[in-house]
Amino acid sequence: MLVYDRARQLVDQAHAADPARAADGRPAELVYADHMERWVAHLAADASPLLRLAARCQHLERWATPRTTFPEGKVGYLSWRRSLYVKQAERARELLLAGGVSAEEAAEVATWVSKTGLKTNSGTQALEDAAVLVFLENEIAGFAAQHGEYPREKFIDILRKTWRKLSPAGQQAALGLELPPAIADLVRDALA
Repeated sequence: MLVYDRARQLVDQAHAADPARAADGRPAELVYADHMERWVAHLAADASPLLRLAARCQHLERWATPRTTFPEGKVGYLSWRRSLYVKQAERARELLLAGGVSAEEAAEVATWVSKTGLKTNSGTQALEDAAVLVFLENEIAGFAAQHGEYPREKFIDILRKTWRKLSPAGQQAALGLELPPAIADLVRDALA
């Protein structure tokens, strides 16, 4: 078995422990990893096996650190996210090393997963683009339904901040998504 295949198997075994299930019954985190890898491969046709593997580590064991374990509000949310970046990066490094990936490559994946060098590191940016596209394509409608108390302006602000994280290629891909009409209206307003 190739090193990347063994590492992928270990990452996917970790995903399989997610107690949440997608509509098809598979672990939600495994479905998310599939979406991430698909978008990375779409955005970077020459995506290396390492970058594709890193894409699968994006939300690695996110379910183990629920949002509710941090205080409510923006500061609590940002602290939760920073905590996840560190935990997921270290867990990715650990699994990749266990799978036989070199220490140098495992460290590179940890850098990408930890969001280090956003806008300046191509691997980090590729993962960020894919994550935003997965959110827009698969999660934004559920997010909007879950946060129905948010005023329209807050959704627009969230979308503007999200849009700024994308590379030009990511923005172009996002413009090609078929979004529900209400969400498409919010995106248009955010980009106006």
